[in-house]
Amino acid sequence: MSNPCIEFKNVTAGYKDFMILNDLSFAVPKGTITLLIGPNGAGKSTVLKTLFGLLKPRTGSIEFEGQNITSANQKDLLAKGIAFVPQGRNLFGKLTVHENLELGGITLGAKTTHERIPQVLEFFPRVKERLHSLASSLSGGEQKQLEIGRALLLRPKVILIDEPSIGLSPLVVQDVFKLLRKLADQGATVLMVEQNVKSALAYADSAIALESGRLVLHQAAQDILNDPHMDRLFLGGNTTALATESAISSI
Repeated sequence: MSNPCIEFKNVTAGYKDFMILNDLSFAVPKGTITLLIGPNGAGKSTVLKTLFGLLKPRTGSIEFEGQNITSANQKDLLAKGIAFVPQGRNLFGKLTVHENLELGGITLGAKTTHERIPQVLEFFPRVKERLHSLASSLSGGEQKQLEIGRALLLRPKVILIDEPSIGLSPLVVQDVFKLLRKLADQGATVLMVEQNVKSALAYADSAIALESGRLVLHQAAQDILNDPHMDRLFLGGNTTALATESAISSI
């Protein structure tokens, strides 16, 4: 892959003496959605946290657009155009939708933030209608949209998003996936962890399968979606063995 947007090079990372990522290497091209898949504990969310500087690699390096960002902090990463939408709800419930958006643009300055808020809200008509409501009064889907909208204020080049479908109805989940697909088509790079693997694969360009913090498969999303072993491969079972079996059957 020439000039990847994101590249992990032999990254090992974990907590104290427990390593979660083990000599992990992969590259993600610009303007694509890459889905991180694998059984629980495979290291999917840890990839996002390590990329966003919440966890420092013990060994290896991480590059963004050819620049080494291994030791960068969150402020520097945001300035470079990398935004993170973590799992769960991460809003200020006692503040209004508008106030939450203002806080999301605090590094931009008030003038730029207020110019961008109406542009971001065009992606989220229902949230726009609730602009002066408390964030805690929004539905789960509206809260997730607000979180994504807050990240979009920074006009990120890369969006890291962890389990966006948790607590959302199937219809809202599809809306979130469609938005991420639109953003990727406009040039953003999306790296996503998602429990609804089949639904997410329909919108993704490629998927990276992890097991015990190691890469076992990096393949086009459509190929994986059509793989007869997909359910066992990514929703439990011996990932390495099944990935090998899947590769052999495709020859």
